[in-house]
Amino acid sequence: MTKSSSTDTANLETVRVWDPLLRVFHWALTICVVAAWGLGQFGPDVMTLHFYFGYAVLGLLAFRVLWGFVGPKHARFRSFAYGPFSILKYVFGMFRRRPSYWRGHNPLGGFFVFVLLAVLLGQAATGLFVDPEDYVNVGPLAKYVSSDTARTALSWHDLLAWAVLGLVALHVAAIGFYNKWKGENLVTPMITGRKTVRKDG
Repeated sequence: MTKSSSTDTANLETVRVWDPLLRVFHWALTICVVAAWGLGQFGPDVMTLHFYFGYAVLGLLAFRVLWGFVGPKHARFRSFAYGPFSILKYVFGMFRRRPSYWRGHNPLGGFFVFVLLAVLLGQAATGLFVDPEDYVNVGPLAKYVSSDTARTALSWHDLLAWAVLGLVALHVAAIGFYNKWKGENLVTPMITGRKTVRKDG
């Protein structure tokens, strides 16, 4: 082991970063989003289960918004609300073949969280107003809006479903990139809550 690598190792510590509720939220949201998307695209004509999973997504998002203000340090939005300069600086250095050992979400990851939450909220919320005019799969709030608004909601719901798919694919690709290129496992910390970080991070 070289002197610099020994120094780097000495400057690291493994600490609890992700709290239990945040981890449960993460995996529950993963299950509900995948199930809702799959049922919406390939499910039965009567999409009762699709609606139920959509309601679950909305409930989980409501929790995440609340937890973003009152949860532990690394769950709070202010801990990963970075400005454009910080995000660009991180992007320009992210292709170095070494772990970043970042505490919590790095600037790019934090930005991604905000985008993903916003798209999921828009996609799930529009589902409340959809009316495909089949008299079956009608959103619970469709009766409170005009038919034009309900059709617009349906169009946005379908469009945002593909945006969600793209973001999920990007998320999985990023996990693979960090694991293979940077030697940084992002999955295990979201299971155990513990992450290796810099002591001065």
